[in-house]
Amino acid sequence: MKSEGQSIEDIEIVRKRLIYRSWHRGTREMDLLMGSFADKNVASFNRDELQVYADLLEQNDPDLYDWITGQKTPPANIMSDVFEKLMNHKYV
Repeated sequence: MKSEGQSIEDIEIVRKRLIYRSWHRGTREMDLLMGSFADKNVASFNRDELQVYADLLEQNDPDLYDWITGQKTPPANIMSDVFEKLMNHKYV
């Protein structure tokens, strides 16, 4: 994801792609967790937060699920404000 000189239209395309990727993880549980979070939060993320979220989406589903649900402690490189929001998101 490029950051300098990125237009509003480019950022909106990035947001749409991240939301799409969030809803198409591969397991229904992760689709619901990540998709509902993305629907609620991605539109308000700045460029840096979008990059952090894109990096989170690169993680594999079993690890990400365990970290989000508190079954395992996430590694230090995963911890961020975006991940904190994800962990506190209510999936209803």
